[in-house]
Amino acid sequence: MSDRESSVDCPRAAGPDNHWLTRPGTIRLLWIVSSVILALTVLAQFAIKIKGYFVVDGWLGFGAVFGFLCCAAMVLVAKVLGVALKRPEDYYDD
Repeated sequence: MSDRESSVDCPRAAGPDNHWLTRPGTIRLLWIVSSVILALTVLAQFAIKIKGYFVVDGWLGFGAVFGFLCCAAMVLVAKVLGVALKRPEDYYDD
């Protein structure tokens, strides 16, 4: 393991049999592969003309931006729901 990998703060399972998804090298590889796939799908719009129903959905990278904003909105709604639906620890006590 290199010095760079050992300094990364990633949750790791205790013991010698760490899961492959918790290794810093695997996490870095997944980020790189995901970024390359996202870039290729956005760059594919130069070769494939997208004709949307509205003006905005024909813009370059609209799907990526829209997907990110929807995901961020779902996270924020989940946080608000978590606060609204949370009960105190002694909720079921007599």
